[in-house]
Amino acid sequence: MDAYFGDFGGQFVPELLMPPLNELEEAMGRFFGDPAFTGELDGLLSGYAGRPTPLTFCPSLSERLGVELWLKREDLLHTGAHKINNTLGQALLAKAMGKSRLVAETGAGQPGVATAVAAARLGLDAVVYMGAVDVERQSVNVARMRLLGAEVKSVADGTRTLKDAINEALRDWIATQRDTHYCFGTAAGPHPFPTLVRELQSVIGKEIRAQAMEAWGGPPDLVCACVGGGSNAIGAFSAFLPDRGVRLVGVEAAGTGEPGCCNSAPLNLGRPGVLHGQLSMLLQTDDGQILPSHSVSAGLDYPGVGPEHSFLQASGRAEYFMADDSDALGAFRTLSLLEGIIPALESSHALGWVIKNARSLAPGSKVVVNLSGRGDKDLDIAAERTGEGFPPPSGQGGG
Repeated sequence: MDAYFGDFGGQFVPELLMPPLNELEEAMGRFFGDPAFTGELDGLLSGYAGRPTPLTFCPSLSERLGVELWLKREDLLHTGAHKINNTLGQALLAKAMGKSRLVAETGAGQPGVATAVAAARLGLDAVVYMGAVDVERQSVNVARMRLLGAEVKSVADGTRTLKDAINEALRDWIATQRDTHYCFGTAAGPHPFPTLVRELQSVIGKEIRAQAMEAWGGPPDLVCACVGGGSNAIGAFSAFLPDRGVRLVGVEAAGTGEPGCCNSAPLNLGRPGVLHGQLSMLLQTDDGQILPSHSVSAGLDYPGVGPEHSFLQASGRAEYFMADDSDALGAFRTLSLLEGIIPALESSHALGWVIKNARSLAPGSKVVVNLSGRGDKDLDIAAERTGEGFPPPSGQGGG
């Protein structure tokens, strides 16, 4: 199993972490080829998580944009996001390895909720690290995790966001590796995590391809997904990597979009460096210090990105653009009003890019946006940023 994607990837970790990483790689080789293991995972994904998720056509937005817009509905999964694909697989693998405890990091809360759900389902303990800023802006997901039996630990160091939560989770894993598996939430980190998460999320791309063949008899012209760490995007892209006729577009968070302000766009604005055990594109100073990141969506608020995305950009196989907070908030409201679907602010960045750039696409192009999560968790943030309280329509409110 190759630890690198071109020049990116690797294992830049303390020697104390090499034994559990080697153990994890060995377990992947052993259990991913075991029909009993893969059969149990497939059963959990279908009977518990809710796969396959539909490919939904958006008639109103399509008419407005001049392209055929389809949404891959990962928002309809149990827990409301694609993260459950990864956590069920890693939790089942941890149990097969004889581990009794999961640690995880989370920004938007969805990986943490999905980890708590997987742990509850499979009888494991769970501890979730979350930056103090994200604990405040994702309080509903914090309550969900605690209700599900997970211990949520607020991290007050550094920027108090996802980067710092990952640091604390790694420290925990170093100290408790004998009985603990680190359920890494995105396709980043030291080898073999980028490969592990990509394989568990590849179900998204496989379903898109099969559903597109059924719906119109061929692959999409363009597959678009938001990119923070990059798990939903690499899952959606994976089935189309050999198909050069399919354009792959990842969308990073440009923050406020104002010059000199923080962003979360290392592929567009960063340079190669090492963070959290991997060599990838990072937001950093000339001296190699990690820069603060910002996005209206907590799940994209990360100064790095998974190494496979860095490779896909360098090789030219995928393109990476930016959408700012206003693009995302506009798409959040537009999809809600025109199609009756409330997207996560993370996914709204991808949708915002499509809305903004639709005129540059060939008329009638078949565009699939991976709707990686639902937006219930983001209502307070969106209302605060737009100054609107989103009251219910007349006759539909009240108790």
